[in-house]
Amino acid sequence: MEMVCLDSLVAEDHPYRKYLQVIDLKRAMKPLSDLGNEDRCADGYGIESLFKMLLLQFLEDNSDREHERFLSENNAAKWFCGLKINEKSPDHTTFCKLRSRIGTRRLAKIFAILKSQLKARGYLSEIFTFVDSTKLIAKNALWEERDKLLAKKIEKLGNKEVPKVGADKQARIGCKGKNKYWYGYKQHVSVDMQSGLINKVAVTPANVTDEHGLEHICPDEGAVYGDKGYCDSTDSKVIRAKGCHNATIKRNNMKIKNRDLDRWHTKLRAPYERVFSKMNHRVRYRGIGNNQFTAFMNAINHNVKRMIILTP
Repeated sequence: MEMVCLDSLVAEDHPYRKYLQVIDLKRAMKPLSDLGNEDRCADGYGIESLFKMLLLQFLEDNSDREHERFLSENNAAKWFCGLKINEKSPDHTTFCKLRSRIGTRRLAKIFAILKSQLKARGYLSEIFTFVDSTKLIAKNALWEERDKLLAKKIEKLGNKEVPKVGADKQARIGCKGKNKYWYGYKQHVSVDMQSGLINKVAVTPANVTDEHGLEHICPDEGAVYGDKGYCDSTDSKVIRAKGCHNATIKRNNMKIKNRDLDRWHTKLRAPYERVFSKMNHRVRYRGIGNNQFTAFMNAINHNVKRMIILTP
C-alpha cells in the first residue's frame, strides 16, 4: 500500500491554486453562514465545500450530471473543494438544490464582498466604466408556441402572447437593429476600464431596452462609456443622477454629435468587448432569478481569472 497526499497530486502552478490565492473566498462566503454549520450541513458536505463546487461548475461550464462525474474523476477539483481523495462526490441533484438554497440575494451579497476586496486592493476604481448588453437565447425557434396560438385562433406572436403558451413565462422576444430577433433574456454588464473586471451585472427580459437596463448597472462615479443605445434622454438622466460623466456615443442624427470624439470613444470601448467574446449566449435555466444567479457566478469567475493575470 502506498500513501498518497491529495495536495501532492495538484501542480504548484495549477490554476485552481491561483484561484484561491487572489481572493479571500472564506470571508466572502459569510452570507452563507445561516445555511449550515462550518463543518457539515444537511447534505453531508460543508457549505464552503459546496459553494466551491458551484464555482467550479460554472467555471468549467458543466451541467449537473457532468459536474458529478467531473468531481469524481478530477483530483484537482477534489482538492479545490476540500474533498478527500477517496470521498464520494455529491449527487447531481445536490447542485440544483444548492442553487435554490443559496438564492440570488445571498449570491449578490457574495459578489458585493468580492467587489469590495478588489476595490480595497486598487483593482476597481470606477473612474472609466464600459457599459453594454448582450443577448441570452432561451430557445432558437418558436414554432410550437405559434401552433398553440393558432389553435386558440390567435395569429399574432408577440411579447403579450408568448407568455401564454411558452414554458418560460419570463422570457421575451428581443430585437437588435431592424431584423436581429431572439427569444430569451438580455444581460447588462458594466466593466471597469482600468482592469477589465466586471463591476455590475444584471439580467432582464429580452425586450428591455439598453436605456432601462442602465439603471441596474450604472456606476456610482466616473465616466460612462456606452454605445448608441445609451444616448437617449432617459440614460442621460440616470447618468446625471449618479453624478457620472456622460461619454456615450451619439447617434448620427443628433445635433450634439461630435464625430471625432465618438470615433475616439469607440476605440476606447473596443478592448472591453472581449468580456462577451467567450460568453455562452444560450441560457440553461428558466426565469430571471436563475439566469441572474448564473450571471453572478460567471462574473465572479471572470474577475478571478482576470485577477490571476493582473496580480503579478
